[in-house]
Amino acid sequence: MRIINTKNENFKEVFNSIKTRAKSDINNVNDIVAKLILEVCEEGNTALKKHISTFDKWNPKSDNELEVLQSDMKQAYENLETNLKNALHCAYDRIKSYHEKQVPKSWLDFEKNGNILGQKITPVQRAGLYIPGGKAAYPSSLLMNAIPALVAKVEQIVVCTPAINGKVNELLLAACYLCKIKKVYKIGGASAIAALAFGTQTIKKVDVISGPGNIFVATAKKQVYGEVNIDMIAGPSEIGILSDSSANPAYLAIDLLSQAEHDEMASALMITTSQEIAQKTAKELEAKLENLKREDIARVSIQERGYIIVCENDMESAVSLMNEIAPEHLELMVKNPFELLPKIKNAGAIFLGEFTPEAIGDYVAGPNHTLPTGGTAKFYSPLGVENFVKKSSIISFSKEGIEEVGEACMSLARAEGLEAHEKSVKIRLQDSIIYKKA
Repeated sequence: MRIINTKNENFKEVFNSIKTRAKSDINNVNDIVAKLILEVCEEGNTALKKHISTFDKWNPKSDNELEVLQSDMKQAYENLETNLKNALHCAYDRIKSYHEKQVPKSWLDFEKNGNILGQKITPVQRAGLYIPGGKAAYPSSLLMNAIPALVAKVEQIVVCTPAINGKVNELLLAACYLCKIKKVYKIGGASAIAALAFGTQTIKKVDVISGPGNIFVATAKKQVYGEVNIDMIAGPSEIGILSDSSANPAYLAIDLLSQAEHDEMASALMITTSQEIAQKTAKELEAKLENLKREDIARVSIQERGYIIVCENDMESAVSLMNEIAPEHLELMVKNPFELLPKIKNAGAIFLGEFTPEAIGDYVAGPNHTLPTGGTAKFYSPLGVENFVKKSSIISFSKEGIEEVGEACMSLARAEGLEAHEKSVKIRLQDSIIYKKA
């Protein structure tokens, strides 16, 4: 793994490349994705079946074959080994408990003059969840996307996932059954996003789409945004680690690899105040990499997007650099992590202390693992209950209330040249005066 010191002449160039890691090939696939979306809009299920045949290596003969049978989901759940079923329930319970604390509340404020102002929280009616199924299957992503929607009380939740050779991962189906998902479709990529956004003969249009995916999925979500809401445009997985001389190199190395094994495009980055820790971590990482089942994937990620940055004895600069990177996952592997926490401005999820590996957050900690990537943690938040609800403002004015602020309202309307706005208030004030005189 490459080690670079902040004092090196080429440091700024290297660091800029790290910060611009989000610049993907979206521009290169925009036209391809737009064509796929248009075909789904125009041809519906016919286009879906054509795309599945092209990309997923199976040929659905009828529309019915696009949907997973509920009996198959139930069977997958019942066939789970006891330890795996217990693990699934452990994750479900912890994720649900965490997200129940996020539920926004409706509220009303009663002013003295009789005005009532407030906010009404309403769940969206239909949510579409995209769950990847390419290089690996991710039942954990199903839990992380479905549970906030369930907690929000979304009426209908639809799942789309690619079925390579026509098969959907059994653990994913079991997770769907646990989450009481009624509709699961064997559709992947940009085609699935288009189907969820615009609807087909089989799939009803949804209100919001959430879930991670490859560059085609991310590009499709970007293109359909506005037709539906989306959670975020997420890129490849990434981890950032801040470490000092107290950190355990073995922990650091395996945690870096825990993201590198996801995808060749994943980013594994560490900033440390110790040159010795940097060297030891690089050595540990190489030793562990050789024994990793997904070595081929992880090695490409480490070689092309992995860095250890050394800020010798300068944690303040290390924190500043990490805030610029704004990683998806941030581990604080330092002696006093909670002392560092207030200084962290940009991160999707923050893991504090040597016994809190990023992996615990992927599965059973409770907070959502659908997180902003590529530096978007500067303005995006993790997926949560709020992604599946909408807010409506509540306004009720009394006669006294409009008398108090009506003149101010009319003055602003006149200034903007909106005559009917002004008169809609004036007519009420005039009626109010007449009422008073009567």
